[in-house]
Amino acid sequence: MMLRLKNFEKGWIMSANAFANAQKQLELAAKILLAHTKNAQEKQKLTQKLETLKNPNRILDVMLPVTMDDGSIRIFHGFRVQYNNNLGPYKGGIRYHQDVTLDEVKALAFWMTIKCAVAQIPYGGGKGGVIVDPKELSERELERLSRAYARAIADNIGAYKDVPAPDVNTNAAIMEWMTDELRIMNDELRIKVKENELRATFTGKPLNKGGSEGREEATGKGGLFVLLAALVKLGSSGQGLGSSNKNLNARRYTLNAPLTVAVQGFGNVGFNMAKFLHEQGFKVVAVSDSKGGIYVPEGLNPELTLQCKQKNGPPAGGLVGCYCVGTVCDLKKGKTISNPELLELPVDILVPAALENQITARNAGRIGAKLILEMANGPITPDADAILFKRGIGVIPDVLANSGGVTVSYFEWYQNLKNLHWSKEQVNKKLKKYMDKAFDGVWKTREKYKTDMRTAAFLFALEKIIKKVS
Repeated sequence: MMLRLKNFEKGWIMSANAFANAQKQLELAAKILLAHTKNAQEKQKLTQKLETLKNPNRILDVMLPVTMDDGSIRIFHGFRVQYNNNLGPYKGGIRYHQDVTLDEVKALAFWMTIKCAVAQIPYGGGKGGVIVDPKELSERELERLSRAYARAIADNIGAYKDVPAPDVNTNAAIMEWMTDELRIMNDELRIKVKENELRATFTGKPLNKGGSEGREEATGKGGLFVLLAALVKLGSSGQGLGSSNKNLNARRYTLNAPLTVAVQGFGNVGFNMAKFLHEQGFKVVAVSDSKGGIYVPEGLNPELTLQCKQKNGPPAGGLVGCYCVGTVCDLKKGKTISNPELLELPVDILVPAALENQITARNAGRIGAKLILEMANGPITPDADAILFKRGIGVIPDVLANSGGVTVSYFEWYQNLKNLHWSKEQVNKKLKKYMDKAFDGVWKTREKYKTDMRTAAFLFALEKIIKKVS
């Protein structure tokens, strides 16, 4: 397996190839499906169908010449992976990051395929990425890069083909630039595309450009709904998600006793997750960003902490000094910790909401949480999964936990096509219904196959995807 070193948040960690990890997850679920198929002919057909999921349908590898502000031309390298469209158009975000690799994008596109099936929305899986540190670009350079990428993939995207969205380091403004670039291209080529279908080609757009209410907080809100559903199940059944029943006293939640939480990553998803948990009565004791983390044992105030972080700004930046409890920030209340230290805190719930491969075989034995809610994509490697399961530490997998974002992207797409606009209250009500349904489907699959939640999620998804394979 190819390995690479990644300097993430004040700690060098060895990270496994993300696509190799995804393939291991697929192989594990496939093995269980095949073991439960007794008829030899049916087993052969199933094997053939599963083979179609080992590699993506299409890979777009593009070079993007961009005029820089000084007049020079710089070439950027980008990808768009269209993994599988058995259930509908390809769907997946576009990330801008200096560490983007094709294998990473392939893995993310595969996970989106599984995620959309788990969420039971009519999409397949895709993903895009450009190798760039966007912090090194001016706003005008970022716009030129975004428009160049949109042009490069234009022939392969559309409301009924492939629907991109924001991801790491991309946002609503970038989606608006890309949508506008497609409009310009259509005018140049005299291609007639209905305005509602053009809007529906990208999701995560600004509200006044066809975006959906509730999109910015959808991933965090969806994660909250899944966690609450899990805690109710665990509290009423007394079951654990690991190999033992000692992983979490979920009845503390049902009895209104605060559960402690640590959140790794304080971007959009991590902040909203911390904020929603705080509002629900959980005690958020630690958060982190790319510069490190803070630990406040008596619990911190996420919104005040974010304000403090924004006030710090560069060059200090980050969460340095933001020990915000109640309505004040007090340096005496907590201490600075590294991201590796945050992962090992003795909390009830750990929320990895940063990048992939944060919990590996190297540190899985030291994880102090009792339950892990994966809000990042692929934060736990397969080897670490096995260790956590044996230790009785439950994991609510990313393909379920963070599927709120793509679910509300689906809502945006649907609203665009139907010329509708739902209120935030309507969106959140529909989101809860979808997340509860997804959790219930995965939970029942877990009970059916007597396996862990991640494998159950893959089994639940694969059963839907392979039915569509001719």
